[in-house]
Amino acid sequence: MQSTLFPPDLDRVGVKICGITTEEQAQAIVKAGADALGINFWPRSKRYIAIEDARPWLLDLEGVVPRVAVTVNASDDEIRAIAESGAIDWIQLHGDETPDRVESLTQQGYAVFKAMGVKDREMLVTAAAFPSPTLLLDAYAPVDYGGSGETMDWSLGAEAVTQWPDRQVILAGGLHPGNVADAIQQVNPAGVDVASGVEERPGVKDLEKVRAFVEAARGAG
Repeated sequence: MQSTLFPPDLDRVGVKICGITTEEQAQAIVKAGADALGINFWPRSKRYIAIEDARPWLLDLEGVVPRVAVTVNASDDEIRAIAESGAIDWIQLHGDETPDRVESLTQQGYAVFKAMGVKDREMLVTAAAFPSPTLLLDAYAPVDYGGSGETMDWSLGAEAVTQWPDRQVILAGGLHPGNVADAIQQVNPAGVDVASGVEERPGVKDLEKVRAFVEAARGAG
């Protein structure tokens, strides 16, 4: 397992498409050029799918692209079940997890990284305490925990990239094919993450938008 979500030697901006719920769409999104797939295992998400339902088709994607489990305040038992399923490469902690929680899970051998909503510079100070080589910065949405379609303040993302040159910063929050190139040029992240910005409806991706998003990200990078 590599130390960061995207390969350290990736010579372009990585693209993670999040909130995938079917095998057909997962395969099509990989074909469109996505570098990582996000699958939401938080039951309150509009893009939720149970691990037992996703596992068969996720197993077919082993070694193709990183498969990321999106979790929110998951218990030890939930984390263990996801990790032991064999269908996931990374666990994204998108809830109220503390730095100590992230450190504990890492020490237990789980491949985890923190995702957090950021609304001001003070929250960047908080983010600095997390022991995550990869850090996903999203729009601040304390109820939805991501996927809200709200846009993050890109100036904060740019500050994070400058502050942590050795950390893989992934930008999320309100991205879509029409603005992702501008976001990349302003922030210079290691990767970008999108869910609602390429959807027909929650959990169903518009594959034309996915392709346009990937193309725009590639062009900007």
